[in-house]
Amino acid sequence: MKRLTQEEAKELFKLSLYELGERADSLRKELHPEGIVTFIIDRNINYTNICINRCKFCAFWRSPEHPEAYVLDIDEILKKVEETVRHGGTQILIQGGLHPELDIDFYIRTLRTIKANFNINIHGFSPPEIWYLAGKHDLTIRETVLILKEAGLDSIPGGGAEVLSDRVRETISPRKIRSSQWIRVMEEAHRIGMKTTATMMFGTVESQDDIIEHLDRIRSLQDRTGGFTAFIPWTYQPGNTELGGRKAGAVQYLKVLAVSRLYLDNIKNIQASWVTQGMEIAQLALRFGANDFGSTMLEENVVSSTGHRVAVEAPERLIERVVNSIKAAGFIPCQRDTYYNILRQW
Repeated sequence: MKRLTQEEAKELFKLSLYELGERADSLRKELHPEGIVTFIIDRNINYTNICINRCKFCAFWRSPEHPEAYVLDIDEILKKVEETVRHGGTQILIQGGLHPELDIDFYIRTLRTIKANFNINIHGFSPPEIWYLAGKHDLTIRETVLILKEAGLDSIPGGGAEVLSDRVRETISPRKIRSSQWIRVMEEAHRIGMKTTATMMFGTVESQDDIIEHLDRIRSLQDRTGGFTAFIPWTYQPGNTELGGRKAGAVQYLKVLAVSRLYLDNIKNIQASWVTQGMEIAQLALRFGANDFGSTMLEENVVSSTGHRVAVEAPERLIERVVNSIKAAGFIPCQRDTYYNILRQW
């Protein structure tokens, strides 16, 4: 398949939903001809909601003096990890706000304690957290990632990307790291052999050009390093946020998903977002280029803080729903690990 240019990607948005979906589904079939759709059993652990960035699109952050502000102690974190492992989980996603009083020792101690007690992949600490720690302790990004890796960090999530356009970031998250800094953290992680995911939160103030700029920056970094395991686009949820606005609809979500699949020719896995779109649209997403159903998410706090209802149910029931949704869409459900190795097939 010929690589798309940015101009050609813009033209894709002009296609009908059906035609765009057909093209993305065709590429998905080439990359994943076996008809398998994967998912991971994991949990999101948000160790603190105190954050100095105070992004306008975020309903989760709290100031230190707010009555709802919290920091999880290690015993609480270990209880959450234990429950995840008990239900077959192989990964925890751990991230939180930029807390002004937490230093790198908190992160090292947390990682080492989890690893001393559980055999589980720690997918944690997004680029803004890593950049903040590096600056706070006068470390390079590489030194910071190496310290965290030595303590037990296995991989890094793509949080904090939003849209990698500084024009957009200046409006929705003026205190957060710039797009080049996000790229820098990911590149340093890749250079030391650590895998990461890439994300995009869209539906705020960005244009189609901004979306394509984001995809191009991700594709360019993947060309240099090959370190991204997956790309996860998801939609902004405006409830309880300073930014406000309206939710992106299913048609916009599916179009962006399909364009992402077609443009990111060097990233094998594209993840559907049932958390923001619901199970039914996530099923449709499997015909618009997605080959992964994401996480069973035994706990979710950030999207839920917007008032958007996330179906966090009894773990066995949620796993059953994910499996049945994948089957109903005509695919073979398989549990995977962080690196897309198949662990179980239904």
